[in-house]
Amino acid sequence: MMSFDSPWFTPPLLDAWYLTGPTAAGKTRVALELARRIDAEIVSLDSMAVYRGMDIGTAKPTTEQTRLVPHHLIDVVDPTEEYSVSRFVQDAHQVVADLKRRGKQALFVGGSPLYLKTLLRGMFLGPPADWEFRRQVEEEVSVHGYPALRRRLEQVDPLTAAKLLEGDVRRATRALEVAKATGRPLSHWQTQFERASRAEDCRVFALAWERSAIHRRVEARVAEMFSQGLVEEVRSLLEQYRELGRTAMQAVGYKEPLAHLRGELSLEETIQLVIFHTRQFVRRQEMWFRSLPEIRPIPMDTDSSWNHIADRIWSTAV
Repeated sequence: MMSFDSPWFTPPLLDAWYLTGPTAAGKTRVALELARRIDAEIVSLDSMAVYRGMDIGTAKPTTEQTRLVPHHLIDVVDPTEEYSVSRFVQDAHQVVADLKRRGKQALFVGGSPLYLKTLLRGMFLGPPADWEFRRQVEEEVSVHGYPALRRRLEQVDPLTAAKLLEGDVRRATRALEVAKATGRPLSHWQTQFERASRAEDCRVFALAWERSAIHRRVEARVAEMFSQGLVEEVRSLLEQYRELGRTAMQAVGYKEPLAHLRGELSLEETIQLVIFHTRQFVRRQEMWFRSLPEIRPIPMDTDSSWNHIADRIWSTAV
């Protein structure tokens, strides 16, 4: 059984509130109402909102909204940089510790499922890189090829080896590195990721719309993004940074306008493609949410006010 006392393990963060749901579900508006009820500040749970200048496509809170309730982990890095889930987990723990010192609750708000899961179940960060070991492995692969590396990993950590795609030298090397440094296979360290808490022991809520309703909300959201100047925002980012980082460049709502600015898509084709990709993302989000028993769904309908939804969550949790 793994101990949460390991220096390489970040424990679950269960002493917080969580509001999640698919894109365009109305999380920001409900969160503002809920934050006032629980005396909380909002911590972004959005893997794209960390990038400066990517405002319209990520539906960041407005200046007025951040004035009403302080927000954290927004505009953390430039869009040319990479921001990892491990960095997010460490940053989130620091923010929560600061809020606790000030007597405030933390309300995580956003729809990035992997970020949510790592906070609810903890994360194995692992020992630091052993660059000499990695150099040796790289030399062995250059001589003997990836199949030899794969066979070596199968002997040390067959569970991790079975999950890797063919040719994934980086992850295979890291798995061997972890086993060498800790004396235990990586698959052993990662078992905590599959251990869920009971919903009653958490305060994790997801806004749940019927499929047709969330599709309509996505269409309205995308139309608003383009009317607010999404294409101009992407053009401005290119002028400022020349090119975006790999993660930012592949974000839904940004990769399509980039193609439009390259002359590959008309504006209408771009809009329809953003709608299509956003709907795909919503389906993936909903699959993740269904797989997390920590989550309590909050049924949504057009007759419910944001204030009423916040009251419902509050009454469910207390």
